[in-house]
Amino acid sequence: METNHITLDSVESSQIGAIGHDPLTSTLAVQFKAKKDAPASIYHYANVDAAEFEVLKTAQSPGSHFAKNIKAFPQKYPCKRIPAPEVEV
Repeated sequence: METNHITLDSVESSQIGAIGHDPLTSTLAVQFKAKKDAPASIYHYANVDAAEFEVLKTAQSPGSHFAKNIKAFPQKYPCKRIPAPEVEV
């Protein structure tokens, strides 16, 4: 899956469904798992370099690593929610 030109790859996590990275803009894309009545949310986190992305990608628990090392520092890694694409019916 691609979100705003960042390809997402699935990860084994209870909270996170997929992650991706754009090294040119140092942007981390995180797709959280869907909740019962809501679609999966995607967020972009700024200032995440390629080395930090590799650590996240290979972490034993990507969700735990993300929570402790990225989400916990909103000043360093500001984020924005990416709107879901319009789906034609």
